[in-house]
Amino acid sequence: MSHPSSRSHSISPGGMTVFSFVGAVTISASSSAPTPLYHLYQQLFHLSPAMITLIFGAYAFALLAALLTLGGLSDYLGRRPLILLALVLNAAALIIFAFAGSGTELLAGRIVQGFATGIAFPTFGATILDTDRRRGPLLNSITAFVGLTIGSLLGGALVEFAPYPTQLVYAVLLLVTLAEIAVLALMPETISVRPGALAALRPRVSIPKQARSTLLRVTPVNVAGWSLAGFYLSLMPTLVATATGISSPFVGAAVVATLMLSSTASVFIFRTWQAQTVLLTGTAGLVIGVVTTLAGVHLQLVGLLFVGTAVAGLGFGSIFANILRVLLPLAEPHERAELFAAFLIESYLAFSIPAILAGLLAPILGLAVTAYVYGAVIVVLSAISVVITRTDLTRTPART
Repeated sequence: MSHPSSRSHSISPGGMTVFSFVGAVTISASSSAPTPLYHLYQQLFHLSPAMITLIFGAYAFALLAALLTLGGLSDYLGRRPLILLALVLNAAALIIFAFAGSGTELLAGRIVQGFATGIAFPTFGATILDTDRRRGPLLNSITAFVGLTIGSLLGGALVEFAPYPTQLVYAVLLLVTLAEIAVLALMPETISVRPGALAALRPRVSIPKQARSTLLRVTPVNVAGWSLAGFYLSLMPTLVATATGISSPFVGAAVVATLMLSSTASVFIFRTWQAQTVLLTGTAGLVIGVVTTLAGVHLQLVGLLFVGTAVAGLGFGSIFANILRVLLPLAEPHERAELFAAFLIESYLAFSIPAILAGLLAPILGLAVTAYVYGAVIVVLSAISVVITRTDLTRTPART
C-alpha cells in the first residue's frame, strides 16, 4: 500500500486546499464560458434553440455519467491521478470549443466537458475536505457558483470587448488549466491508495426508507431551482437580447452571473439559519424572483431582470444548500453517498431536460412566451413544495 506523498515540496495542506479550490472554480468557469456565446453560435452555425439546449443538456448527462461511475475513484487511486484526468479532459474540451465550426463539434465539446466536471467536482471537493475539514464544507458549497459567475462574466466581457469572440475565452481558460496541470506536479497526495477501484465503478444509488418522504416533499422545489439554473445557462442571454433589444453579450452574461453571484451570497447570508426556515424563505424568494424577472421580460426593462434574477438566486442557492442539510442526516452514514447520488440524478435531470423542452417549444411559441410558461411551472412547483413541506419540515429537526 502506498501512502500520501511526503516529497519535500514544501507545500502545506493549505496550499493543496487553495489549489483544489482554484481548480474546481476553473472547471466550473469553463462550463459556463459558452453561455454568452450561444446566441452568437445560433447566428454563425444557423442553430435552432432546440439544438442550443441539446448542446447545453449533453453536458449534464455526461457529468452525471462520470459522477456516478468515476466520482468516487479518487478514494482508491488517489486524488492526484483523478485531478490530472479531469484537468486534461477540461483542456481537451476547451480546445474543441476554440476550433468548433458546427453544432456537432460544440456538442462533442460539451460532452467532454461534462465528463471533466463529473470527475473534478467530487475529487476536488474531497481534497478540500482532506486538507481543511473546518472550512471545507463552506468552500465546497460555493465553488460551483463562483466558477459559474466568473465563466459567464469572462465570456461575456471577452465576446463584447475583445477580438476572436469564439476563441479567446477558451484560450484564457486553457492557459489556466495547463498551468494547473503543471502545478499539480508539485502538489502532495492527500490519501493512501487502497484496493477496490473496479468495484467503485459500479453506480450505487438508493433512497433509504426513512428519507423517502422528505425527498418526495422537497422534490418540487428542487426541480424548480435546478430548472431555473438550466434555463439561465442555456437560453437567458438569447432571451435578454430578444425581449429587451439589448444585443450586448456582456449584458446577457451579466444577468446569468447575477443569478450565480446571488446564489453564492445566499450561502453566507443563510448559513446560521435553521435549515427548515431557509427552505421556506428560499422558496418564497425563488417565486418572487421569477415573477419579477418575467415582469422585466414583459416590460422590456433590463433593470427589472437584474433585480428579479438577484432575488431568484438567493432562493436557488439557499434551497440547494439546505435541502442537503435536511435530507442527508436522515440517512445512516453508510447510506449517505447513495442518497446523495439519487439527489444528484434528480437535480441534473431537472437542470437539463426542462431546458431542452424549452428549446423545442421556443420556435413554436416564441422565446418570450416559452419563458412565461417555464416561469409559471417553476412558480407552481415552488407553491406545491411550500404546501406539502411546511408541516413535515417543521416537525423534523435538522441535524447539521
